[in-house]
This record gives sequence, C-alpha cells and structure tokens, in this order.
Amino acid sequence: MDKFETLTKNVVELITEDELKKVLKKDKPKGYIGFEPSGTVHLGWIICTSKIKDFLECGFDFTVLLADWHAYINDKLNGDIEKIKLCGKYMEDCFAAMGVDTKKINFVYASDYVSDPKYWETVLRVSKATSVKRVKRAMDIMGRSEDEAEKDLSKLFYPAMQVSDIFYLDLDVAYGGMDQRHAHMLARDVSKKINRKSPVAIHTPLLTGLQAGGRMDPTEVKMSKSNPDSMISIHDSSDEVNRKMKKAYCPEKIVDGNPVLEMCKYVIFPEIKAFFKIERPEKFGGNLEFKSYDELEAAFIKDLHPLDLKNATANYINQILEPVHKYFENHSGAYNKMKKLGIIN
Repeated sequence: MDKFETLTKNVVELITEDELKKVLKKDKPKGYIGFEPSGTVHLGWIICTSKIKDFLECGFDFTVLLADWHAYINDKLNGDIEKIKLCGKYMEDCFAAMGVDTKKINFVYASDYVSDPKYWETVLRVSKATSVKRVKRAMDIMGRSEDEAEKDLSKLFYPAMQVSDIFYLDLDVAYGGMDQRHAHMLARDVSKKINRKSPVAIHTPLLTGLQAGGRMDPTEVKMSKSNPDSMISIHDSSDEVNRKMKKAYCPEKIVDGNPVLEMCKYVIFPEIKAFFKIERPEKFGGNLEFKSYDELEAAFIKDLHPLDLKNATANYINQILEPVHKYFENHSGAYNKMKKLGIIN
C-alpha cells in the first residue's frame, strides 16, 4: 500500500486529493490533530490513533495539540485549567496505551504558545478575514450552538483560535473527525485572504453512540462521555463492555446508523490480523468467519442475528482493550489523580 492509500483508508472526506499528493512528495510534511482535555477517553479514539499511526508510517512530523485553553473556553472540567492540564497528561498516556509511538509525536499544549504575540497576531488576522456569522457556523466544533456566543464572548474566539493553531504550527494537513470539518474549511477559506498555507483536510468518521437509535446528524449522535451507557470507555471492564453491547441499538438487517456495525468497520477490522469470527452453537448454524467487513455486512443484511453480532463485537473490543488496561496498571499516575479528583469514575 502506498502513502496515499495508507492515509486515505477509512477516511470519509479528503480535501483535496491533488493537494495531498503534493504534500506527500515533501521530505517531512507536517500534520496534526487537536483534542480538548476533558475527561474519559472512549473507544472512538481508536479510529484517531489508527490514523495517527498511518501518518507516522508515511513519514509525517505529527503534532497532537492538547488544547487546554480551548477546553477552558468550552467550559470543560468546570473551567479549571489545572484539571484540564492534568487531563492532558492522562491523554498522553492514552495514546501510548493504544499503541502510538509517543516518542515520534509532538505533544503541544495551547498554553505553550498563548503567550506568543505572533499567535495572537494570527488570531486577529484570522478574525479580520472572516465574519461573525461564519465563525458562529463553525461553533459546532465545540458542541455548542450559535446562541451560546451571546452569553460568553470567548466562545467566538474558539474557531479563530483553532484556525490560528493550524497556521501557527505551519501545518500541511489538518486531521480530525467530521465534527472538525467547519473549522478546517474555515482555515482553508481564510488562508487565501491572509496569504497563509492552505491545509489539506482529512476527516474520519465519528462513532455513533450505542443507544443513538439510528443515524441522524453524526455530530449530534456521536459516542460521547456525557452519556456513559452509550459509550465504551477504554477503561471499561469486560463485564461492562458486554453489558453495554447487549443494550446497544442493532436492529435486524439495518446497516445505517447501526453503532455495532460501525465498531466492526472502523475499530475492529483495522485492528485484527485474522478473520472476524462469530462463535455459535451448531443448532444455530455453527461458527462463522469473515475476512472483510463487507462480507460481515452482507451476512447481517441477509440473516445474521444481532445478538450473535453483538457477542462477537464485545469479544473483539475486550481483546483490543486488554493491552490498554495492562498499560494503565503500570502507568497509573495521571489516571489515578484523575480518579481521585472525580474527573474519571
């Protein structure tokens, strides 16, 4: 698989193909993803960590921005910046636990550069090059409505800061989930007006919450720690995973908005190295093996029972989470502090 194929596998949007091909000709292109340190990490992160591994394989100088001041603006962890920074350290451990070679990653905090006048000059230039209406449209990156900017002026700074992060870090590629699309498109629009590098935008899917009840707007029904029973934490025990999977929305023969199938497609198949196996008693047809997600989906549409799919999915998730749990047994510092403060249950 060449670099272009590696970077675009399991991607739902790429803007644009030609630009990415040019970037891949560079000796050490720069890419990034940004996260707000805000609490427990869930299974959807595996989509991101898998793609970060792809970036590293393709020779990128890759930055993970732990956007602590952005999280403060977004009222995460009650706006306690010290708790937010602690959560950032915990998130660094999460990347390592999920198999990212953190020695090859640049972990950067917004607090590392908010004292630099050049950053705020960029924020002002970005703000000058766009409108309040356009900025409000990009506020879905925060999980906020446009009206909330009327109560708190700092909310309007957030999109301009995220665009400025991209320019300040001199990035070739901005990567994120589909919830980051508006910010990345704003960066591309503004770049032409202020003569800055226009970032290639790569977006991967958002996992649907386990009890979302069918797909609507993916940014509204995404797996989120705000609904613990609708998400799988990377710290969940095997019993917890099994319990949550049994309750998951998974109607017979329905693919769209099916969170169980999404986990198979975007989390399990990219991770497993062998066949996807469903174990069943002989009286129910015996064991099944699938070498690709497409084969599994076809079987589900035909006659594979949702409970059999749920049981197999839970089994694979528990296998994937086992090394994560082992990592935190030996690197529990920030994690335990988070638990002691009640940030993580």
